[in-house]
Amino acid sequence: MQCHLFMTARRSNVIVKNSAIHKLSPFKSLSIEQGKLKTKIEDFCKSHIQAETNKAAIFTIHGDAGTGKSVILSQLFNDIQTAARTDSTSPLFDTTNIFLVNHPEILKVYKELAGQLPNLRKKDFDRPTSFINRSHKNGHHSDIVIIDEAHLLLSKPDRYNNFDQQNQLLEILKLAKIVVLVFDTHQVLKTKSFWNEQRLQQLLAPYPHADYQLRQQFRMHANQDVVDWIDNLTARRLTPVPANTKDFELHIFDDAQAMYDRIKQDDQRVGLSRIVATSGYPSRLDGGKHYVTEGRFKLPWDQYNYQATSWAEKPETINEVGSIYTVQGFDLNYVGVILGPPFDYDPITQRMTVNTDRVTDPEVFKRRDDLTNPQEIQQIKEQLTLNVLNVLMKRGVYGLYIYASQPALRQRLLELTSSK
Repeated sequence: MQCHLFMTARRSNVIVKNSAIHKLSPFKSLSIEQGKLKTKIEDFCKSHIQAETNKAAIFTIHGDAGTGKSVILSQLFNDIQTAARTDSTSPLFDTTNIFLVNHPEILKVYKELAGQLPNLRKKDFDRPTSFINRSHKNGHHSDIVIIDEAHLLLSKPDRYNNFDQQNQLLEILKLAKIVVLVFDTHQVLKTKSFWNEQRLQQLLAPYPHADYQLRQQFRMHANQDVVDWIDNLTARRLTPVPANTKDFELHIFDDAQAMYDRIKQDDQRVGLSRIVATSGYPSRLDGGKHYVTEGRFKLPWDQYNYQATSWAEKPETINEVGSIYTVQGFDLNYVGVILGPPFDYDPITQRMTVNTDRVTDPEVFKRRDDLTNPQEIQQIKEQLTLNVLNVLMKRGVYGLYIYASQPALRQRLLELTSSK
């Protein structure tokens, strides 16, 4: 009986720790650096909230995947809304503020979180396009706008998303006194949301602004050798695979089914372990099932998730292949990444190659009028393809497994594993 109670309590504890809400909770402990940054941004907001200017003030948090950007924003917004709704002595009292994120799965988590805290409401969280269109219609302005995953903001008109202006960030700046955003150029994924550091700085230059760079990796329990190895790979450099440590597993597989079998074992043991893949496999927006097939491995792509629970937290998604659209911004305990057909190996240069003609996602490379140089367009396409890989490979807290679909790349990765 005591053993049963212990196992039940252990499973409950695993579920809580795996919860995306738990990981974004305003009560989650911050590091000293994160805590100081949150205080710095709160002071920035207080100093600019009553400024007599028609230009918004902007604070930008830069940081790679897993550096804790979202948890800082979550706690910051809870502090701001608590002051706005309860503290008559605060400069932020009675301000009107909103939190935006252009990612439906992450938005679900924030809305669920809002339902559990006294000073956060579900209506405090929205998609950028909805906020922009509603504000224009009602003539409404906000005091503070927080933007998570700002690298997903549209930087061109997009009728599919009901956005008719030129740039979502520019439109938001017209509708706010203060904008706080997180930005990572290595998580930009589509031409319609194409950004780089130069374009961002040019847009922000006319406005009062400050920024901060987060560098410490919090998601992955991996040493710097592993992080550097991933960064090298997503820059096409192939280096010897670091050895496993007691806190993190890095393993190259020569069989996608064997990798999936390991992921299923990890999911049974600690939960929240999933197979994901880059583009390069059949994928159409027609609601049907499309499969990722590699030898004896065959699973459907992730299906559109109509439920409030995020894709990564649904137990049945162990039987699907996750994509950038369902796992970006989320932690997984173990992640198995399939490097699809766009990624190969050139034995002459000894580097990984990127063939953008093999990208099968129809939404990635939409034409835009301000990109006309063929060489620049090709460089952007290749970088966007590498960015997807970067995001997928930095999902795992305790482990990363890799299978490459192209034989030459798979063989080279296995050779670099045996050389350690």
